[in-house]
Amino acid sequence: MSIAQAPEETRCGFVALIGAPNAGKSTITNNFVGSKVSIVSPKVQTTRTLVKGIGIYENSQIIFLDTPGIFTPKRRLDRAMVSSAWSSVADADIIVLVVDAKHGLDAETRQIIAKLNEAKKEAVLLINKIDLVGKERLLQLSAELNACGHFKETFFISALNGQHTDDFYHYLAANLPLSPWYYPEDQISDMPLKLLTAEVVREKLFLFLHDELPYALTVEPELWQRREDGSVRAEMTIYVQRDSQKIIVLGKNGAMIKRIGQSARKELEDLLEERIHLFLFVKVRENWQEDIARYETWNLQKFFSSSPL
Repeated sequence: MSIAQAPEETRCGFVALIGAPNAGKSTITNNFVGSKVSIVSPKVQTTRTLVKGIGIYENSQIIFLDTPGIFTPKRRLDRAMVSSAWSSVADADIIVLVVDAKHGLDAETRQIIAKLNEAKKEAVLLINKIDLVGKERLLQLSAELNACGHFKETFFISALNGQHTDDFYHYLAANLPLSPWYYPEDQISDMPLKLLTAEVVREKLFLFLHDELPYALTVEPELWQRREDGSVRAEMTIYVQRDSQKIIVLGKNGAMIKRIGQSARKELEDLLEERIHLFLFVKVRENWQEDIARYETWNLQKFFSSSPL
């Protein structure tokens, strides 16, 4: 890996964002980077794999490890996601526990803190979404969390509107190891563009579809090809488990898949500043969650277990 040119006495390192589902880890990553590198939706368990968001703050290159939300797994995919999240802790220079201020100290957060305590891992506490909760409640929540765990520092932010994020970023920048930067200064992620496209499509499926359907499907990149005119042809396959789910994704006369495709294409063109020709295909694969090849798309294959749940 080539090392970027940087000022003298630079710092660089990995910051693992862990927490319960929907705590705001992906929003924090995108806020820091200044662009979308991780998909976001109001539904929990949107992030399925570890996403790196890379940015420069002061003289430090901060590499955020945006992890899947940690919860009690019920399916093989759930177990792989949770294992991926915990694996990032071992690789991180700084661990950050992100807590949704509105949800507070729920059962999932208690379990995460207990596991950090058991492993003797000292994290930074980041209470997010402070714009949704009063000051008195925030102070009470901070006291409750610090009574349960051992935290180096506590920060209160709103990642959505950027409130108080500078204090948090300054702390990270000052406490990462002295090191050359690992990535070029203008790189914001290590995610391939074809996988980013698949993730944006999956985000739109989360936003446009309802109930449990998004958890029963996956999106895989089949083609990312630059054409002679400079535009890109991207082909994505959406796998569902049943014919009835395929009907829902397609919609009446193909209206739903068309809406999803148009929304994803517009966002990708704005994000990449390129013309995108996006083609979506929907296929039924009943047991895709049992197929290790499906996990390779998100780099979860090493967490795949062949034993039944």
